[in-house]
Amino acid sequence: MMEVTQTKSPILTIHNLVIKFTLRGRVLTAIRNISLDLYKGESLAIVGESGSGKSVLMKSIMGLLDKNGYIDQGQIIYNDRDLAQFKTEQEWLSIRGKEVAMVTQDPMTSLNPLKTIGKQIEECVILHQNLKGKVAYEETLKLLKDVGIYDVEKRYKQYPHEFSGGMRQRIVIAIALACKPKILICDEPTTALDVTIQAQILQLLKDLQQKYGLTTVYITHDLGVVAKVADRIAVMYAGDVIEIGKTHEIFFNGKHPYTWALLSSLPQLGSKGEQLYSIKGTPPNLFQEIKGDAFAPRNQYALKIDFVERPPFFQVSDTHYARTWLLDPLAPKVEPPEALQAFFEEGRRYAHES
Repeated sequence: MMEVTQTKSPILTIHNLVIKFTLRGRVLTAIRNISLDLYKGESLAIVGESGSGKSVLMKSIMGLLDKNGYIDQGQIIYNDRDLAQFKTEQEWLSIRGKEVAMVTQDPMTSLNPLKTIGKQIEECVILHQNLKGKVAYEETLKLLKDVGIYDVEKRYKQYPHEFSGGMRQRIVIAIALACKPKILICDEPTTALDVTIQAQILQLLKDLQQKYGLTTVYITHDLGVVAKVADRIAVMYAGDVIEIGKTHEIFFNGKHPYTWALLSSLPQLGSKGEQLYSIKGTPPNLFQEIKGDAFAPRNQYALKIDFVERPPFFQVSDTHYARTWLLDPLAPKVEPPEALQAFFEEGRRYAHES
């Protein structure tokens, strides 16, 4: 298992996790032998293309896999309990909400259109905090204020369709907080919002993490979204974590060619009048066994061994690991793309000056 030096202790540990789905008589391996520690009080971003397994990984922590999905092997250790061994809904209800809560990307599908938003939040307060009557009502108003909603007595009585997309997302966050969770998973929480509102919601989540002492996980396909809110970043590809490190290490010293490709896709690295960079090819078919590095067929820097043997994690620093044969001492020296080299240099210079 990959060891990462941290001053804080893990609040949750994933060890050699494999998750599969059955579909029309075939088996798809969505998570391929992942090991990962989540540290108490940190903000971890999990990034990767659609279909890389980000949401599946996090749903497995809450027992929310689709009926055709199952944990084939591995452990998910939380409070000395192996969540991978849970079989009943009753077991999951001891974790879901009160220990681990989720903020989804589409608040309209999370909210009941026939109930006022106040009642929806208050239901969670009553269920998870054992409060009743006026005390539950006052706690609900407090939560509305904490997520940045004004005139809370009036808003309490309104329905979801009376709110904008950004305001609905704040309500969903309030519902999650009402459960008093230790871990808050934010699954693409800003996807449907414009850039200005995105920034507001991310800052809100960052502030709430401090206020409530949360451990936060962001799931996103956009590295740029989490640049200012994540302490660490785990990069996923084809059901595997291929690089993990502190945010500045991934942004300014990324080592895996897939990480380079994601960074190259950032709009700020584009040149005026030229098309934005896009990763050529398509992700592998997860119905088939993957040999070697899953990114190899799309990787212009691939070595022969990439098509044969899965690379181990190579240590870059005490907190930074990358699963690429390019870090093997015997590998030829390969530099990142030219545009990224300037970006890396600028970032390292800024970090040094700070």
